[in-house]
Amino acid sequence: MIKSLKARKHELASKERQIEFLSNGIFGEGELPTFKESLGKIEMYPLRPSGIEILQVNVGYMCNQVCKHCHVDAGPDRKEIMSREHMEILLNILKQTKIPTLDLTGGAPEMNPNFRWFVEEARKTGVDEIIVRSNLTIIRANKKYYELPEFFKENGVRVVSSLPFYRKDKTDRQRGDGVFDKSIEALKMLNAVGYGQPESELTLDLVYNPNGAYLPAAQADLERDFKKALKEDFDIEFNSLFTITNLPIARFLEYLIASDNYEDYMDTLVNAFNPAAAMGVMCRNTISVDYDGYMYDCDFNQMLNKKVLPKESRHIRDFDLESLNRREIFVHQHCYGCTAGAGSSCQGATI
Repeated sequence: MIKSLKARKHELASKERQIEFLSNGIFGEGELPTFKESLGKIEMYPLRPSGIEILQVNVGYMCNQVCKHCHVDAGPDRKEIMSREHMEILLNILKQTKIPTLDLTGGAPEMNPNFRWFVEEARKTGVDEIIVRSNLTIIRANKKYYELPEFFKENGVRVVSSLPFYRKDKTDRQRGDGVFDKSIEALKMLNAVGYGQPESELTLDLVYNPNGAYLPAAQADLERDFKKALKEDFDIEFNSLFTITNLPIARFLEYLIASDNYEDYMDTLVNAFNPAAAMGVMCRNTISVDYDGYMYDCDFNQMLNKKVLPKESRHIRDFDLESLNRREIFVHQHCYGCTAGAGSSCQGATI
């Protein structure tokens, strides 16, 4: 059966094919419960929002890195970039709805030519918090990005940075040669302007993704280990570490199939389903927006092209907060990744 899956690998480039694959899987009907069934047992299906608190905006899939686990399938060859016109619509939404948090992601969001303008204008709307999800190496990519730490500071941005591990070998194996050294340089630059420092209001968080087909270790334990190693080896400080479970879509799905790990990984996710983690899944308080202005329950659903269910409010031009707050959230087998163990979200473990 695994051999036939490998032969089908080329088909998984299609988002529709990935949904079909996750639906039928390789475990056969009835062997593992569907995510809907698991939610039903705890009386949470259909899954509903708890109230939108975060507007997460993907400003483009272009990135200076090509990471093995990337669920966005981002890279230097991706040309999808959010226009200034769509950014202006989003600014109006922030003004009108008072959604407290704007969360900017990519790709490398800093590569969007209107990125700095968008951040500056978003700050003027009175939004409580602006998050930028940076891969760190973009800060050292070339001279036009060297001033990003100062820009972040001037605009009170909360920086959430990806760092696979506190050791060079594991980081470079997941993200490419030289990534660790550039990440350390970037972290030092952020520390130099006050990010992550004791008594500073400038927040610097790190994100950890496992390097293989397994769940992350306990978030508190990993945070302690990261802080100890980065302080001792590089005199680097940061605020919090977020652990995020890799979901079986995009490049990570391809990896699972190629490495014969798909069956075992799905079995791990399903058996680790935690009702408490399900209560805090990010789709309940977040709306994800793609570069073209379409809306999704989360950025994972965005990568599978499964838009929000209220058809009258699927694009930011027709943004209807009331409709979105009472919608049914689209769920599928990949959602087990957000409810396994201590849970997983863009803010780390959910419990």
